[in-house]
Amino acid sequence: KCLWFFSKENGHVLSGLQAHPDREHLIYPLGCTLIIKHLKSGKQGFLHGHTNNISCLTVSKSGRYIASGQVTFMGFKADVIIWDYTKREIYAQFTLHKAKVEALVFSPNEKYLLTLGGQDDGSIVLWNVEKKEAICGSPASAHSAGHCLTVGYSSHSDNIFISAGNRTLRVWELDLPNRKIRPTECQTGQLKRIIKCIEIPEDDSFFYCGTTSGDIMKVNLKSRLLSSCGPVKQKFSKGVNALKMLKTGDLLVGSGDGAFSLCSSNNFKIIKRVELEGGVSSVALRGEGQQVFVGTDAAQIYCFGYTDFKPELISTNHSSAVWDTAFPHGSSELFATCSQDDIRVWHTESCKELLRIKVPNMTCNALGLTQDGHSIYSAWNDGKIRVFTPESGRLKLIIHNAHSMGVTAIVSSGDSKRLISGGGEGQVRVWDILQDSYKLVATMKEHKASVNAIKIKSNNQECVTASSDGACIIWDLLRFVRNQMVLANTLFRTVCYHPEEYQIITSGTDRKIGYWEVYDGSAIRELEGSLTGAINGMDISQEGGHFVTGGDEKLIKVWHYFDGDVTHVGVGHSGSISSVRICPNNRFIISTSTDGAILIWRYPHSS
Repeated sequence: KCLWFFSKENGHVLSGLQAHPDREHLIYPLGCTLIIKHLKSGKQGFLHGHTNNISCLTVSKSGRYIASGQVTFMGFKADVIIWDYTKREIYAQFTLHKAKVEALVFSPNEKYLLTLGGQDDGSIVLWNVEKKEAICGSPASAHSAGHCLTVGYSSHSDNIFISAGNRTLRVWELDLPNRKIRPTECQTGQLKRIIKCIEIPEDDSFFYCGTTSGDIMKVNLKSRLLSSCGPVKQKFSKGVNALKMLKTGDLLVGSGDGAFSLCSSNNFKIIKRVELEGGVSSVALRGEGQQVFVGTDAAQIYCFGYTDFKPELISTNHSSAVWDTAFPHGSSELFATCSQDDIRVWHTESCKELLRIKVPNMTCNALGLTQDGHSIYSAWNDGKIRVFTPESGRLKLIIHNAHSMGVTAIVSSGDSKRLISGGGEGQVRVWDILQDSYKLVATMKEHKASVNAIKIKSNNQECVTASSDGACIIWDLLRFVRNQMVLANTLFRTVCYHPEEYQIITSGTDRKIGYWEVYDGSAIRELEGSLTGAINGMDISQEGGHFVTGGDEKLIKVWHYFDGDVTHVGVGHSGSISSVRICPNNRFIISTSTDGAILIWRYPHSS
């Protein structure tokens, strides 16, 4: 049972963050899942139905329906799903657009849904929500213009809507008796713009368009003429990504450089301005706009009060693939995760971020916490091992040139005095960690390709390494030589010692789970681990009765160790699973994936 999607939509879906009209929930996508989050309790509900990443999202005026569109592969058709909000299930599913659904919007009385296909499709289609069928469609832009990127609906009329994009801006009217939609080009004179977002105020007299050039166009909806364009001098850097009109007549503007501004709708003069982390991708109003939620592409959600206009960070996550996760020894209260640019420490129960350690432009491949709890050790793609303090995140120690092709795996000894690291070139190195310095103890060269996982025996006298060269080697850490070698026709991704340490289990790209004898390296049994794709992560429970796997199949599987049967399957990830961990008190499983998600699951065999 998945308890938490620890994540904010990674912010790459424009207008992907929506506030539900019931004023109690936020809705946003993560991969192919829609998340409905209760604002007060933080509880999350999940809507599963898409087969690939969600590309756009909208909520109807009353909040009765949610609609979402997805991307798919070239040559295939992309789904649009209308969800029944109260029942939390699929109300209707439409498949018509090729490759991608670019944008969608409900009509004000919820009679119609308007969908726009991506650049490989280029069509605009109007659907009857009640009858669950298409009314009519048309090419979205003229041949001489570029691709259409966004759509907006009139605030009062079900028959008038707007499409905009690369040098195209059209107002459409629905002719229902003849089942036709008829466009009128808006006259913008010499102005050539790429429009990313449309905002139509309540009175329907004008509408506003945010452009990639960093200015806002104000267009008369009735005459289809450009009224004004601004700001003239101080444009919004990196383009306008999100626009919202407040009841006061002022505009909220989110721009690509992370600036969130309140400006006048007459002359576009900035009244208040705040810098946020990451480019603004969504602005959502709660109720009448007393509270504003802002999503950025650095995977942050901020909350603003209208009066003080101060940002409060309410949700955050990694904005790119998460590669590893680790618990402190014997404690399930906290856990750490690593990604490109940073390491983060989280509180397990409340899902709050406690610490962020930033190393810009570098990727952390693996991490762990020493048993004494004094250090977070980490392996980085620049060939360095970095050791940090867990309370403040201060850099305690850095080992330069630890490996020539990046450090790919790392583990600490039980007495916290040694680190064993594996590199992209295949070497395994043992380091003594002193007070403020380090010493290279041994280098073991047997692997021909990158070392993907290292596990150490509880007596600190033996370790096992799994490599992409198809070998798992059990090393003697007293003499620094090979004890045993396990060979298979696979790229090994992960390895675990059984708690009694007489067996190891391995897995990798051949989708098989292998049980091996530590004493002589002989194969005991082999299980079919997944139907499609490699197994990238594996962890075994402390009593040894069960183990968990995850990989490119995007499923979490709990196995009985001795029977070799799957007892539970967890569905929730949208990207390939990169790591899984069972927490020390057997209450939760934490899994991370390449789409930036961290999921917390209830462990089914809690002791």
